Amino acid sequence: MPTPALNFANFDQAVRPQDDLYAHVNGAWLKTASIPADRSSTGSFDKLREDSEAVIHQICQELAERDDLDPASDEARIAALYRSFLDEAAAQTKGAAPLSPLLDRIDAIASLDDLWAWMAFCQEHGFSTLFDMGVEADPGDPKRYLLAIAQGGLGLPDESYYHQPEHQGIRDLYRPFLAKALALGAGREQASAADQADAKAIWDLEVAIAKCHWDIVATRDMVAIYNLMTRTQLADDAPGFGWETIWASAGFGDQIAEVNNNQPSFFREIAALLTPEALPSWKAWARAHLIIDLSPYLSNDFVNHNFDFYSKALTGTQEIRPRWKRAVAFTEGAMGDALGRLYIKDHYPAEAARRMAELVDNLLAAYRQSITDLTWMGEATKQEALKKLDGFRPKIGHPQHWRDFSGLTADPDDLVGNLLVEGRFKTAYQIGKLNGPVDPDEWFMYPHTVNAYYHPLRNEIVFPAAILQPPFFNVNADDAVNYGGIGAVIGHEIGHGFDDQGSTCDGEGRLRDWWTAEDRAAFEKATKALIAQYDALSPAQTPGQHVNGALTIGENIGDLGGLSIAIKAWRLAAGDDVAPIDGLSGLQRLFFSWASVWQQASRPERTAQLLAIDPHSPNPFRCNQTIRNIDDFFAAFDVQPGDGQWLDPQERVTIW
Repeated sequence: MPTPALNFANFDQAVRPQDDLYAHVNGAWLKTASIPADRSSTGSFDKLREDSEAVIHQICQELAERDDLDPASDEARIAALYRSFLDEAAAQTKGAAPLSPLLDRIDAIASLDDLWAWMAFCQEHGFSTLFDMGVEADPGDPKRYLLAIAQGGLGLPDESYYHQPEHQGIRDLYRPFLAKALALGAGREQASAADQADAKAIWDLEVAIAKCHWDIVATRDMVAIYNLMTRTQLADDAPGFGWETIWASAGFGDQIAEVNNNQPSFFREIAALLTPEALPSWKAWARAHLIIDLSPYLSNDFVNHNFDFYSKALTGTQEIRPRWKRAVAFTEGAMGDALGRLYIKDHYPAEAARRMAELVDNLLAAYRQSITDLTWMGEATKQEALKKLDGFRPKIGHPQHWRDFSGLTADPDDLVGNLLVEGRFKTAYQIGKLNGPVDPDEWFMYPHTVNAYYHPLRNEIVFPAAILQPPFFNVNADDAVNYGGIGAVIGHEIGHGFDDQGSTCDGEGRLRDWWTAEDRAAFEKATKALIAQYDALSPAQTPGQHVNGALTIGENIGDLGGLSIAIKAWRLAAGDDVAPIDGLSGLQRLFFSWASVWQQASRPERTAQLLAIDPHSPNPFRCNQTIRNIDDFFAAFDVQPGDGQWLDPQERVTIW
């Protein structure tokens, strides 16, 4: 049976759309929604992700049960990775043993050079350490790859967790968690006095590291985080940081001529903490982070201890996911591209691709019309904006070519060994891209990922196959429903090209200021008004905690522009004379579709965590605050002063 275009069983007719569109469309569902014990939320995105997970599970399980696979094939590698994680009995038997050779390396650290070498080992194998590295397009020359380095070193989600009062409860749990992790790593069930002393030393060290961090809003500034340096300049900028030892120890120093230093002050300031006298604290810190990183792959005492803090305490999740789900996630992390190739064979209909291409074309045409008609932007900036729009590259469904995994080995009897091999393989792949041209067909999501993205350094919008299904996209639905769903998603991703980050890059993806001073000032005036709107919002689940309007501004601009332009595109596609369906006008159905996309129930702990670290606003606000700035919503439902969704016309923000 075809999926209904709109599911009226989810609606709460006791709530008027004029007062709360989100509750009107999702209220009946919210009253009965039950968050699975192994999840921190449930809703439209979550449902599709569970469906995608089930498909990938079936692929993995079927491959794991076969004994006729070519050992050199991707299918055989997938089967081996999946089977190695599923083997809980082996993990129980091995206990803490897989940690021993790695902890021995840490215990042998006798100098700062040894510490740098350990950090290099962590980077090479995908473990967390004092800094992060990644290979991306060079913002100053986006046709070439460049190594980027960034701040790291924390065990809590963000530097704010070390000082903001709302996170005091998590801080109270963190030190005992560290002590118990150290005890487990040493083969003890209970933390000793020495473990507790080491946990305090780690805590004190991470507090100092956090003080060196840029806050999460500052890390969004694409101009500020672009600091091109040669190796010599990098060493001179933070002379106390052992970069040359790191490059040599990791074995890829010869491939690195320049880097993008995302947060230069972090490395300058952190160098003061890296002294021979502090080496015992750094060794305790290294032990704890290694144990934390490996805990999900060890025996159940490690797994459960890690879950109790990082999932139960931080996100409110009540039960650990079944082992098969964790096995799927591990296999996907190692070979997601290969799994995507198998996924699309049966889960990407040609009709969806064709219809999606039409929607993208209409959204781009609507943006072109909107930019041309802007009253706050001058002609010079408009021409640059239109040139950028003309350069947008849509990618739909899946990559045109697939990753080569022929160099990856996998042992069905060695989970931790597979983790180490996979991490080294992934790092080698990334580093191998350096000094070469950027691959224009490279994807940063898998075909079975329920999401979409815009990449400012490539000026591309990407829509994986898995998002092209209800409630986002329905081949049997009327245009209004699809434009309110996937149309707004397309518009959102295009809008990122013109948000606070994307607007700093031109049509070639180059970091370049293409704005006149007057137009940039007008843009920032509008964005400041939008920031203030979201700053005032506080979820009912977390009294006293508010949305960070500066952190979420890019996504809020994307939502506002995306829905506004989707409405324009719908009118371009459907014309002005759209017959009512189910007694609803086309515009009303479009807004109802928009609201259904954001259907979600979330645990309070997860909501609090996302307020601190997520650039997206909570889903109810993404629905309701966006429409309060769109005149068409007021016309569609005859919203009047005094209604819950009313916003005075002079306070409504229109950007794109």
